[in-house]
Amino acid sequence: MNVGDHKPLPPLRSNKVMQTPPTGDNTNGSVRSPDEHSTQHQLPTVEEQISSTSSDPSKVSSSGLKSSIRHDGPKSGDGGENGPGHVVFDIENMDEGSSEERSRENSKESIKASLSLLGIPQPRKESDGLSGMKNTFIRRRLWQMLQPTDNRLSMKLFGSKKGLQIEKKRLKAAGFLIVHPCSAFKFYWDLIMVLLLIANLVTLPVIIAFFYQEKLSQSWSTFNCASDSLFILDVIINLRTGYMDLNTAEQVILEPKKIAIHYLKSWFTVDFVSSIPMDCIFLAIDGGNDNKLYEVSKAFRIFRLAKLLSLVRLLRLSRLMRFVRQWEQVFNVAGAVIRIVNLIGIMILVSHWNGCLQFLVPMLQEFPQDSWVSINDLEHAGWWEQYTWALFKAMSHMLCIGYGRFPPQSMTDLWLTMFSMIIGASCFALFIGHATNLIQSMDSSSRQYREKLKQVEEYMAYRKLPSDMRERITDYYDYRYHGKMFNEEVIFSEISVKLKEDVANYNCRDLVACVPFFQNADPNFVTRVVVLLMFEVFQPGDYIIREGTFGDRMFFIQQGVVDVITSDGEIATTLSDGSYFGEICLLTEERRVASVRTDGYCALFSLGVENFHKVLREFPSMRKTMQEVALRRLNKIGKTSKVLVAALRHHNIASQSSAMSSNLLFPLPESSSSAFGESKGQSEDDLEEESSERILQVNEGPSHTPSHPPTTCPYSAVDKFPLPV
Repeated sequence: MNVGDHKPLPPLRSNKVMQTPPTGDNTNGSVRSPDEHSTQHQLPTVEEQISSTSSDPSKVSSSGLKSSIRHDGPKSGDGGENGPGHVVFDIENMDEGSSEERSRENSKESIKASLSLLGIPQPRKESDGLSGMKNTFIRRRLWQMLQPTDNRLSMKLFGSKKGLQIEKKRLKAAGFLIVHPCSAFKFYWDLIMVLLLIANLVTLPVIIAFFYQEKLSQSWSTFNCASDSLFILDVIINLRTGYMDLNTAEQVILEPKKIAIHYLKSWFTVDFVSSIPMDCIFLAIDGGNDNKLYEVSKAFRIFRLAKLLSLVRLLRLSRLMRFVRQWEQVFNVAGAVIRIVNLIGIMILVSHWNGCLQFLVPMLQEFPQDSWVSINDLEHAGWWEQYTWALFKAMSHMLCIGYGRFPPQSMTDLWLTMFSMIIGASCFALFIGHATNLIQSMDSSSRQYREKLKQVEEYMAYRKLPSDMRERITDYYDYRYHGKMFNEEVIFSEISVKLKEDVANYNCRDLVACVPFFQNADPNFVTRVVVLLMFEVFQPGDYIIREGTFGDRMFFIQQGVVDVITSDGEIATTLSDGSYFGEICLLTEERRVASVRTDGYCALFSLGVENFHKVLREFPSMRKTMQEVALRRLNKIGKTSKVLVAALRHHNIASQSSAMSSNLLFPLPESSSSAFGESKGQSEDDLEEESSERILQVNEGPSHTPSHPPTTCPYSAVDKFPLPV
């Protein structure tokens, strides 16, 4: 049976090889020999095709070809039922291919494309692929250079990286070769233009003033022509560069027509005039006539002043300086540094121009005998010596320290000296004013402190306060603000809650580190407390709290030493860094039982009574802890508090009820059930259980019997169970 007599199968919808079982009648089956093909290549066997397709099914059908493959029985002459079959290609019933195959653009696709209809590899054209790769790489790199980068300026304009991605899509839809003002290409191009402009502004006056007897060298002419060419290219790039307009929703205009209109109305005229290649025009007029144009008339040298039109590029510098603030935001450079550099650069550049002008005017007059150049015998000196004397003369005028080596003799030198003095006085006034504003802006907090202290002094004089009180007030301001004044309440009200918590934790880091009560507490509780703390300063001998008064806040000692004084005037104990006091009266709502007096300058943090109860309502477990510690402190001095005992009894009963309802595995100790049953003294003793002892060891040190009083405190050498206040 020949291939043409075989009944075709339905078209297949996949690339896998389908093998039909052998028919068993092999006598009449015949196939074409591989030698009959024009290619003279042997067809691969079915086993080889199956093995190849099992590893990579995409190798069966080539890219762009529609084919179906079926097995048509065993090949005659190869014997047996299990003999290898042959492949029939039904070209008319080719399949479209799956979507997965269309998405494969890798090495498998290249192998697949290199197979012929019979599965024979064909030589690939590597040159086309290589040029395509190069073209794609260049376009991709160019596109990346034109896109906005994720610097601080872009984040400020577009808000987030999502907004930056939207801006990139806008740039892609704007058209071909539209430069984004926040792109890396624009930044580096502006930097190149600034450096090139500075080079021209420095070298151009020197060439015009001091190289008057020499024809321009080829290298200098090349530099000028290259500079003019780059400036012309800059004009073209500006016509394709978007501009920022913060009054619009997009904030960056990328439409080519609007960009061109905006540039034509703003800086196009100045940029175009300053980019006219005067040197190239002059060389074209000269035409290589051995500098005969200079020899025709000395006055024709004024034509060289045409190059001074390039000084209009200074206006381009002012345009480019608008990007300095953007560079400051991109590199996070302090604004004061930028202003100082600009001020120094302007002063040096003006001095340089004035020095060149001092020599240029006598040169145009053929060096009269009464000119300063002739008096100093500098007509035939080297250009560096001439420039040095000219710069010295110019700076002497500008700084108003003299006239140079000799005073002006001619009328021209006299007018030139007066002009130089006016320029110098203006620059000096500008420098003083700019420097003053700069110093004030750099030290704003110190200036505010001095102004506040001046107001306080005037107030003390107006109220005729005694000298010792005035001295104490001045010392308080000095210790409290340390020469710098800030309004922390306003600053905290303007920042976010997360930033406020971070700043408060940082400001109170020393306090948290030295207070054991904070070290073992819940971090959320600590953060909540430090945000509500208020910083206070007390001078030596100040009474922080007095006995018999109602408590309105508790205190945490950050730095300093205080004495706890009883009603009989004796010092009961001394507290130092890391101690806290004043919490008992807030818990019991009773009067203070002792006074606290400072032993020197003390820095404390206070927590108001309203904030105190607010925090304890948010963290009930901390209320129980503070109540147990407060009752323990009262026991140490032989006192008690009915409010604390009742509160702890209520909490203990609630805990027992909760434990019984939840069927705890471990029974409660008997002492807990009778903690508050018999008498006041026994209820106070029963509070010293395991949980209370652990809390006391954290906050006050380990417990001791009366016969063995504590000798040291784990966090302060003088803080021995503070007296309740």
